[in-house]
Amino acid sequence: MDNFSSIILGVIQGLTEFLPVSSSGHLVIFQKFLNINESEILFDVTLHMGTLLAVLIFFRNDLKEMIRETFDYLSGCLHKKEILTSIKEKPHAMLALWVIIGTIPTGIIGLTFQHQLESMFNEPRRAAWMLIITGIILAITKILPASYTKRNKVGFITALAVGIAQGIAVTPGISRSGSTIVCGMIFGMDRELAGRFSFLLSIPAIIGAMVLQLASKDLGSINFIPMIIGFASAAIIGFLALKILMAMVKKGNLSWFAPYCWAIGLWVIFFI
Repeated sequence: MDNFSSIILGVIQGLTEFLPVSSSGHLVIFQKFLNINESEILFDVTLHMGTLLAVLIFFRNDLKEMIRETFDYLSGCLHKKEILTSIKEKPHAMLALWVIIGTIPTGIIGLTFQHQLESMFNEPRRAAWMLIITGIILAITKILPASYTKRNKVGFITALAVGIAQGIAVTPGISRSGSTIVCGMIFGMDRELAGRFSFLLSIPAIIGAMVLQLASKDLGSINFIPMIIGFASAAIIGFLALKILMAMVKKGNLSWFAPYCWAIGLWVIFFI
């Protein structure tokens, strides 16, 4: 892959990872245009690592509190100052627990269907159909009244459901951010909390995917320069896109992206 293609794909990743239009689906389609015929799963994960950096910076305060409260709670347990139920008094420690619980179904789905999902990165038409489904998912938010999405806690069942949605969203064309945020809202979560939980949940998923890919690839055959360029492009553009998306999530405007997903999907199906 040349440096120009790396920049283009990095910008696409940065924009589409957070905007609910499926970054993987767009990468599959644009790889077709850029004549990248071989599977570029490792490069795709590297771009996701760029946007992961954007998440870490954007939610740094949440992450600091999650780490602090979790260590305080665990330290208290070791010194018998804390009991199991007292974790409920530490909201960020609870949030960390829900992230761990949500990661379990994501990991199971990813490991079970890893090879089938990798093969889909060479199928732009299938990604296009999944984009149409993403549009339908986003359109659901149009019928969810603001009075319904008021719950300010995640909960066990919701964490599992959002984790399953994230696992399914590994499929190119299914928006990870869109499907997880909408899933949280369907379970009654506050819009902003659904957005925060969605991106906090993405952190272990992206790290896990990166580890799996590094373990399965011959590092000697990798051209690191395009990967570094793509990583930097995805991180910078991703941070800006994340700010835009969180503002739109708070206003309940996710459904605005549905027509775009339908248009891109139909265009690829009929003209590519």
